[in-house]
Amino acid sequence: MKRRDFIKTAGGLAVAGSLGGISTVAQSCSSTPRFNINRLGTGAGLKLSYAPYELQLRHTFTVSSYSRKTTPGVQVRLDYEGFTGYGEASMPPYLGQSVETVISFLQKVDLSQFNDPFQMETILAYVDSLSPGDGAAKAAIDIALHDLVGKLMGLPWWRIWGLDASKAPSTTFTIGIDTPDVVREKTRECADRFNILKVKVGLDNDKEMIRTIREVTDLPLAVDANQGWKDREEALDEIFWLKENGVVMVEQPMSKENLDDNAWITERSPLPIFADEAIQRLADIPSIKGAYHGINIKLMKCTGMREAWKMLNYARAEDMKVMIGCMTETSCAVSAAAQLAPAVDFADLDGNLLITNDLYRGMQVVDGKITLSSLPGIGLEVL
Repeated sequence: MKRRDFIKTAGGLAVAGSLGGISTVAQSCSSTPRFNINRLGTGAGLKLSYAPYELQLRHTFTVSSYSRKTTPGVQVRLDYEGFTGYGEASMPPYLGQSVETVISFLQKVDLSQFNDPFQMETILAYVDSLSPGDGAAKAAIDIALHDLVGKLMGLPWWRIWGLDASKAPSTTFTIGIDTPDVVREKTRECADRFNILKVKVGLDNDKEMIRTIREVTDLPLAVDANQGWKDREEALDEIFWLKENGVVMVEQPMSKENLDDNAWITERSPLPIFADEAIQRLADIPSIKGAYHGINIKLMKCTGMREAWKMLNYARAEDMKVMIGCMTETSCAVSAAAQLAPAVDFADLDGNLLITNDLYRGMQVVDGKITLSSLPGIGLEVL
C-alpha cells in the first residue's frame, strides 16, 4: 500500500474501524486538558483500526542469516473521545510473524469493552492473554495506547517516566553485510551524521568489513554477530581484534541456544556483550543473567513500551547494562522506543532512517544524538 493510500484508507481489510483521515498529531497537543476521560460524555470505548504497510529499504539489508529489501508491517490506530494514538507492528523474518498473523491476532482484540484508556495494565494484560506469542501485534496496540494516553495527559512518555531528555545517547547507524564497494558507499553516506556506527558481522568476511569501514572513518563501532559465530575461542579472539580496531560493544556473539558458550565469552571478553535474540521478554532475564553483560530491548519482541520499561528497571536492579533497539520501522515505533533512551547505555534507533516511505516525523537525530520531541504521547507528527 502506498503512503497516501494508507493515510486515506484502511484498505480492504476487515478492521475494527476505518483508518481513513489520519489527523495531525498537533491537533491533540496544544490545548490538551489533563486526563480526558469521557470528555464528550458518550461513554464510548476504544476504537481499534489497522492496515498493512510494507516498508521499503534504502539498501538491501544483509545479516548473517538472510537478506531483504522490504519489511512487512501493519499500522495501527486507536481512537477515543476525539484523540488518536498511533502504533505499529514490524515483522522481520526471524520473528516468525507476518502480516497475516498480525491481522489474525488483531481481529481477536475487542477494545470496545474498555471506556477508560488509563486502565493500561488491565487493557494490555487482556491483550497479552489472547495468545502466548504475537509480540509485534501486541506491541502495535501497546504503542498506540501509550501514544493515546500521553496525548490525553498532554505529556510525552519520557516526561511521564521522569527522565531527562538531554541524557539520551547517540544512536548507532547500521551497516549491513555487503561487498567492500557497497560498504564504503554506505559508510560515506552516514559517517559525518553519526557518532557511532553498528556493523553486522557473523560471516567469514568480518575483518574485511571492519577494515573497509576503517578506510572511510575512525568512528567508534558496535558489532552485531546475530548468532553467526560458531566457535567460542575463535569468537573471543575476534572480539580482542575488534577492540583493537575501535569496537566498543558486541551483540549476540553465538546462538541464543548456546548459553554456556555465550557465558564463557562474556566472562573473558574485553568488551560488553549484549543479548539480542536470546532476550525477548521480561521473564527471560533471569535465565540469561550472568551469560551476558546486558540486554537489547526491542518493542517488537517484548510486546511494547509497558514491558520494555519493566525490563529496563529489572535489568538495572540486576546491575546489567541496557540497550534499546528497533527493527526496520517507521518513526512511530522508533519514537516509542526512544522514550526510554535517556535511561539506557546504548541506543540503536535507526530503523526509520533505513526506509524511504516513512509516515511520520518523530524522534530526530541531531549531530548523531537522539533528540526527543516535547509533543505528547510518543511525539509524532503525521506527514
